[in-house]
Amino acid sequence: MIIRIATPDDACEALAIYAQSIDTPVTFEYELPTPEEFARRIRSTLEHYPYLVCCDEAGTVRGYAYAGRFGERAAYQWGAELSIYLDVAAIARGYGSRLYAALIALLRLQGIRVVYGCVTMPNPRSERLHEKLGFRRCGLFRNAGFKCGAWRDVAWFEKEIAAWDGEGTPPEPVPFSGISPETAAKTIARVEHG
Repeated sequence: MIIRIATPDDACEALAIYAQSIDTPVTFEYELPTPEEFARRIRSTLEHYPYLVCCDEAGTVRGYAYAGRFGERAAYQWGAELSIYLDVAAIARGYGSRLYAALIALLRLQGIRVVYGCVTMPNPRSERLHEKLGFRRCGLFRNAGFKCGAWRDVAWFEKEIAAWDGEGTPPEPVPFSGISPETAAKTIARVEHG
């Protein structure tokens, strides 16, 4: 498995993975985005947060993960919400853990202090992934969305990835576009190689 920064050129392969979830409660989106819209989302995300893909030995994208802003108000800027999608053929092969770990390492590098995962319930695989990586369940929103003919609950998971022991306000997080590609690649490599 190879983990790397996504590019808009990955949109079609990532979209094919996302399409596996569009008619399930895993995502609350109703319509599958166009490849152009998906490429725009990748570009937009990379301005502020990491967007990663993992590829098999043949170079085929088998999963992707990205971060986004947790809340709009200024006080939320040290938190990030994570998303991850895996090709059904890549589930239970360690892709998810390594991809999420690389994403978290890059967010820590940016100065993000807490990460959150939102999981439509029930989803035992996603729950196990978050628990395995040290997240704790911190809330349940009942009937939060209507998908696939039923009201769905969502659970929130959180993990502190960097403490602030200093005085005053912590430094603002660095946008992902401000991290050099070399530094990002080294960070990912450290996660991949343990």
